[in-house]
Amino acid sequence: MKKTIVITGASGGIGMACANALKEYKLVLTDYADSAVKKVTDQFSQQGFDVTGIACDITKKEDVEKLKAFVLKEGNYGGLVHTAGVSGSAQDLKKVFDIDLVGTDIIVNAFYELAKEDTAVILFSSMMGHVVPPNPEYDDALRNPQQEGAYNKVALFVNSDADTMYNFAKRGVQLLCQDNAMRYGEKGGRIISLSPGVIMTPMAVKAAEEHPETMDRMKKITALNRNGTPEDISDVVQFLLSDKARFISGSDILVDGGILPQLIKSS
Repeated sequence: MKKTIVITGASGGIGMACANALKEYKLVLTDYADSAVKKVTDQFSQQGFDVTGIACDITKKEDVEKLKAFVLKEGNYGGLVHTAGVSGSAQDLKKVFDIDLVGTDIIVNAFYELAKEDTAVILFSSMMGHVVPPNPEYDDALRNPQQEGAYNKVALFVNSDADTMYNFAKRGVQLLCQDNAMRYGEKGGRIISLSPGVIMTPMAVKAAEEHPETMDRMKKITALNRNGTPEDISDVVQFLLSDKARFISGSDILVDGGILPQLIKSS
C-alpha cells in the first residue's frame, strides 16, 4: 500500500516540483484557495499521479484539523512536506509571522498526532534563517509563536521590515524543528527543516526581472555560480522522505549552492 504524503503550498513552484518528484506516493495537495488546489490536482491527475486535494488556511487550527482528518481518510500516512509560506514581499510583518511561523507551529502540533514509525515531516526554513544570531530575548518567542505577546516581542527586533521578519520567522522554523525532534522521535517519526538558497521559482524569476543587480550579485557570491532550481530542492525532499534518510532528524539541511558563508561575510 502506497504511503500518503501531504504537500502544503502545493501550487507554488517548490510545492509543484516536490509533487512531481513524489509520483511513487499517494499525494494530498493543499493550498489556501480552492481554485489553486483544483488546478494543481487536475494537472497531476492528468499526468497519472494518485492525487487528491483540499484547501486549507494553515493559520487556522480548525482548517488544519480538517486537513488532518482528510489525510487520515486517505490512509497509510507517510509524511508531510510543508512548503506553504510568504516572503517579505508581502510587506506585512504580522502576515509573514503568522503564515511562516505560527502556521508552521500549528501544522507541527496537529501532525504530531499522526507521527509513527517511518513517517517524516519536512519544514521549510530558508538560508536567511541562518543570518539571525541566537538571542534568548527573541528565541523564546520564536519557539512559542502562539504564545500571547510573541509577535510583539519579535517585532521589536525587525525595524518594521518585512524581509527581516521573514528571516526571524525562518529562524523560528529551525528552532521548532529542533524542539520537536525528541517529541516526534518518541513515536518513531522524524522531523527535518530544509533551508533553500536562491531558487528560481516563478516568484524569483519575477524578482530577477525587477532587481537584476541584486540577483546578479547573489549569483556571483554563490560557490556553485548558479541559482538553484525547484528540482534541486525536490530531489532533497524525495531523499529526506525515503528510508535512505532514516537516521536524519532534528537537523536543518542547507541547500543553497554554497552562498551562506559569503552572505554572512557581506552582511
